[in-house]
Amino acid sequence: MAEDIGVENVPPGSSDVTDDDKLWALLGYIIPIIALIALLLEEKKDRPFVRYHAVQALVLGVISLILNATICGGLLVWFYAIYVGFLAYQGQWVTVPFVTDFSKDQGWIS
Repeated sequence: MAEDIGVENVPPGSSDVTDDDKLWALLGYIIPIIALIALLLEEKKDRPFVRYHAVQALVLGVISLILNATICGGLLVWFYAIYVGFLAYQGQWVTVPFVTDFSKDQGWIS
């Protein structure tokens, strides 16, 4: 089922995902300010798994805020973010449609 939304293969050199990394990724999707904090903390932003998911969580958080201001779709985006966070907590590199490609095009994640 996770293949439906896209689960990436582990990028080279980043197979050492710790339980702490998984927890930061999950919390970043639930509360996007946590993702921002993760990107500001030196020891967290250097971890590829945390950075990958923190950037995606922030983009989803911004999309959710914009949709909440215009329509009620922001709540659906937030629930989707929780689902992606659950997959991240399982150690998966999830590809979020449009968000992952946008983040990679901007150079925010590799």
